[in-house]
Amino acid sequence: MTLTTPGRGWSRRLVPLLFISLIAMALPAQAGWFGIGQDARDTNPGKTRPVIFVGNNWEGTIDVIDAQSYNKVGRINGIPDKRQRMTEIVLNPVRLVFFQAVRLFIGEGNDQYVDDMYSTPDGRLLVVSRPSFADVVGIDIVSGEIAWRFEVDGYRSDHMALSPDGTQVAVSASTGNVVHVLDVETGEEVGRFPTGNSPHENVYSEDGKRIYHASIGYVFTPLDQDLMEFTKGERLFQVVDAESLEIIKRFDLKDKLEAAGYSDLSPAIRPMAHTPDERFFYFQLSFLHGFIEYDMEEDRITRLAELPNLIPDTPREFYINDSAHHGIAMNGDGDTLCVAGTMSDYIAIVDRETFSHEILTGLGEKPYWVTTNETGDRCYISWSGTDQMSVIDIETASEIVRVDVGDHPQRIREGGVPRDW
Repeated sequence: MTLTTPGRGWSRRLVPLLFISLIAMALPAQAGWFGIGQDARDTNPGKTRPVIFVGNNWEGTIDVIDAQSYNKVGRINGIPDKRQRMTEIVLNPVRLVFFQAVRLFIGEGNDQYVDDMYSTPDGRLLVVSRPSFADVVGIDIVSGEIAWRFEVDGYRSDHMALSPDGTQVAVSASTGNVVHVLDVETGEEVGRFPTGNSPHENVYSEDGKRIYHASIGYVFTPLDQDLMEFTKGERLFQVVDAESLEIIKRFDLKDKLEAAGYSDLSPAIRPMAHTPDERFFYFQLSFLHGFIEYDMEEDRITRLAELPNLIPDTPREFYINDSAHHGIAMNGDGDTLCVAGTMSDYIAIVDRETFSHEILTGLGEKPYWVTTNETGDRCYISWSGTDQMSVIDIETASEIVRVDVGDHPQRIREGGVPRDW
């Protein structure tokens, strides 16, 4: 999902509810690069170099940053086929309506070109989900050309997850209410599974046998008060068998919240993190300044972590796509969480056992996403409001470096590019 500043939210609140209902019902140039840095930790000698990809959603580019020095080493054009795609959209009245709706409701006046991305294990392709074009593409990193393209169901693609062996990618079709599983080398669909309304995040288990999935409902509507909460759609959490794609577990978090005495909280699960043994999950929820802890073995909510709300006078209707917080990751030892306080412009380093926390402010605006590096001792933060990425040392709760990137950075992923790229 795209995050923007509260001031940009006025336009969506004034759009007639009839048009919102229409969307809810219907919801099913060459690439370039430049060389900059040289140093990199060689994890695959002679083949790839480790890098960090930062997707700039509104700009349609992906910045490539050295995983060790944090110098920029290149930039990839995520929309080399923009002219062709736009021609198709303009000539199709239905697609044009939804293209504009994505811009208005989710992008807040901006088109969404790069939501998520992963490189293939050999560093040959960069797989990119492109919301406004409702597709996923495999871009040849060397040539910049599109090797394959898959059109998702409906009119918008969103979060992805790469399988641990790097052979498949699961992508949410946010208006199609389905998750597609694709072969990363060919872009062919190998399977799919149904979801609730507006499928969002996908996470593979460490052994690759399960996919954890959450659907978030209609976060773009202004109907956020209690009496209208039912209009937000079906919001579900699912555990899916990654081989058969059969649903192993499926529940509405609303029931779990009521059982735990938190019926006042929204059941829409935003980003999630889990302990290394995958027993305890940490779910961010719409409108919540904090997160909940969920025990997968006992199937119940065990704790609520409340973090600072630095904007107490801001109405929830002005929360960016309902997100008080949007971004959470667990360190490698499983004892500390790195959390994005999106509306309050901070990063929280949270002790998992006690939920005591340290708040980092003044680094940037609108933190959109959090992920950790491979060793789990640092977290990466995208600042969507100030177009930067921060690297945070988790143990010391301090910023190591901040890097300028493109317009509206969102997802950050580690990966690889060809060694001599």
